Amino acid sequence: MFSHVMLGANDIEKSKLFYDAILGALGYDAGVFDEKGRCFYFSASGVFALTKPIDGEPATHGNGSTMGFNAKDTDSVDAWHAAGLANGGTACEQPPGLREGAVGQLYLAYLRDPSGNKICALHRVA
Repeated sequence: MFSHVMLGANDIEKSKLFYDAILGALGYDAGVFDEKGRCFYFSASGVFALTKPIDGEPATHGNGSTMGFNAKDTDSVDAWHAAGLANGGTACEQPPGLREGAVGQLYLAYLRDPSGNKICALHRVA
């Protein structure tokens, strides 16, 4: 459904360290910078990117917004969460674990990135 997701970041270098760690825990390569200083992570299913806001104002997180990353198993979710905490992220919501969702059991973990964006790693339990 999505071609890309771009999040605002106030410190691209700090955010890159954070996202290199958490996305690396999910098996993705480190981000790469373009000529405008934006950081991109490429996958077969889409692109995730970090940028300073074009309008020059500080990046802010959306209240009620969450962006989720798919994980292949529960160990990957746990590794994602641990990598995030070790690289400038902060815990939010409940600790990583099973939740009952409208589409079955989900194993989830939540973090706030260095700019305050709420993110999630999700594994759909069979």
